[in-house]
Amino acid sequence: MKQILLDIIKGYKPGNEQEEAEKEIMLEFIKSNDNCLLRENKIAHFTASSWIVNEGRTKVLMVYHNIYQSWAWTGGHADGEEDLENVAVREAKEETGVSNIRPLSHEPLSLEILCVNSHYKKGIFVPSHLHFNVTYPLQADEKEEVKIKADENSGVRWIDLQQAPLITTEECMKEVYKKLNNRVSIIR
Repeated sequence: MKQILLDIIKGYKPGNEQEEAEKEIMLEFIKSNDNCLLRENKIAHFTASSWIVNEGRTKVLMVYHNIYQSWAWTGGHADGEEDLENVAVREAKEETGVSNIRPLSHEPLSLEILCVNSHYKKGIFVPSHLHFNVTYPLQADEKEEVKIKADENSGVRWIDLQQAPLITTEECMKEVYKKLNNRVSIIR
């Protein structure tokens, strides 16, 4: 049984109707899909993202995502790992080159079910599917050097927090980034 994953999702306190509805869908999906943490599930699988802010919480570290051709948060597939916070931190480090990244909180910042359109990755066709995503708030030193991960992104930079929803070209992400901005500002 995927007890760690179940505990993460069960323990999450939804902040709006979207999260309430999607939390219930995620819980049902976990219970009925043994492979919900693996990409082999072609319908949906779990992912973890991060909203990486500077110490003053005035900027967010974003990457220019090669597949989506847009400025975006960092994140990736669980690939079997239940501890989604670990996935979020690992992906943040890999995608930005920043090594000193720490959680602002061990509680998820948000839940989303995201539609992923069909695309090619490394020359292989990936059909449309869903990402059951859990986002974590992270903090990094904006003075630390950033590095592009060429197979995934073509840019890494600090962006004014309020500009993040405006700079993305993914319409579906604008509201998500606004939600993350509002929530990250109140973490103690």
